[in-house]
Amino acid sequence: MRLGQTSVIYFISKVGGSAFGFVATIYFARVLGEEVLGFYALVLALVTWLTLVGSIGWTGAVTKRVSEGNEREAYATAGAIIIAALGVSVGIGVFLFREQVNVYVGRPVAGFVALIVLTVLFRSLLFSTLKGYHLVHIYAPLSTIKLGVRSVAQIALVFLGFGLTGLLVGYIAGGIFAIVVSVIVLRFRPAIPDREHFSSLFDYAKFSWLGSIRGRTFDQVDIVVLGFFVSAGLVGIYSVAWTLSKFLDIFGSAVSNTLFPEMSEIAAKNEPESVSGLVEDGLAFGGLIIIPGLVGGTLLADRLMAIYGEGFVDGQVVLPILIASLLVYTYNKQLLNTLNAIDRPDLAFRANAVFIVSNLVLNVALVYTIGWVGAAIATASSAAIGLVFGFYYTRRHVGFSVPLEEISKQCVAALLMGVVVYAARVIGEPHPIAAYNEIFVVALVGLGALVYFLVLLTISSAFRTTVSRNLPFDVPLARN
Repeated sequence: MRLGQTSVIYFISKVGGSAFGFVATIYFARVLGEEVLGFYALVLALVTWLTLVGSIGWTGAVTKRVSEGNEREAYATAGAIIIAALGVSVGIGVFLFREQVNVYVGRPVAGFVALIVLTVLFRSLLFSTLKGYHLVHIYAPLSTIKLGVRSVAQIALVFLGFGLTGLLVGYIAGGIFAIVVSVIVLRFRPAIPDREHFSSLFDYAKFSWLGSIRGRTFDQVDIVVLGFFVSAGLVGIYSVAWTLSKFLDIFGSAVSNTLFPEMSEIAAKNEPESVSGLVEDGLAFGGLIIIPGLVGGTLLADRLMAIYGEGFVDGQVVLPILIASLLVYTYNKQLLNTLNAIDRPDLAFRANAVFIVSNLVLNVALVYTIGWVGAAIATASSAAIGLVFGFYYTRRHVGFSVPLEEISKQCVAALLMGVVVYAARVIGEPHPIAAYNEIFVVALVGLGALVYFLVLLTISSAFRTTVSRNLPFDVPLARN
């Protein structure tokens, strides 16, 4: 399967899953309000860090070793043994410190936290194994179905009046579903690992664990810090803005997840020039969606947040900043992905260390001094710092050129889109349709997407070629 098609399958699958989550979040926001969503966000932030303690880079190591193609079952079995031992240890820790967990969140949720941690750990292990087997095109739809199961379960339980408990039980249900299906798809036959398999996983994980912290830091450290300084309501608003921003990062994640096993396999065969080409592809198309998303998110921030309810409109302040941070982070992720794929997790470790420290320090300092907006500024600033170091280390070992021309064309198309969307909003505001915010926003977003891709198809031969090669049918405008 061609890499472009695999990326598209991943992207479409994630869009579908995010659509489930988007609709569900709107329902929860309107029914439960920002405070309950704040409690839920704090639980998930806490789970994020506890699952990090439970995996500390092992899932990434499993993907790397399995993707290399040698003794896959033994490496996967060794990873499962390690994850099981660490998961049980974390669960016991949550039980012992349940009072502190309940006080931090503000609700008695320690039991749910322990169950979610175990579910997430095993689901992550199985998803990592699927990616290692080059089954990204299967893992992605499965991830979408998991989100659908979770959303349906949560909506049903919230409708029945279970509130926060319903959100947490639904989350667990989605994870269990993904675990069962993953096991069936893999048809996994355990193989008895020896000491060398554990040692090889450890050699990779001892550096890549910081990469896991980098991802968790970017996704959740701001919410964790906000939990100490602001109300649950503001945490809820911020988490909704962050979730909306993350929707735009789907394609960048699709590119990095698709390229990693391919670069890993090529690097293992000592083909550096092929890796260089994949790095350039990752940088060229990593921001394909999020660049116009930044323009559109800035122009429509107030109306986008109003979809969740009037209490969430204050999130318009942080939404553009969060989208900008994701754009920078997407490029950084492509570079660090390369370092891990060429088996240089030690260099990714150094770049990640700088990013993590700056993110944590800036979040604490800025949230304490200027409030919740400081969390968004800190996230964007640390992403920029991480990009500088990621570029430096990657450029030292992989000869690649930054595809500035292609990125510039995406920016031009996005700016032209912004002009059209802004004009359409100004013209449409006095019209009665503007009173129906959801319809008006969907119309503006649809118009913007149409303009962006038509302009990009017109000015970018590389984009036309990519579209032509990866579509199963012929598109006249995509011909060179």
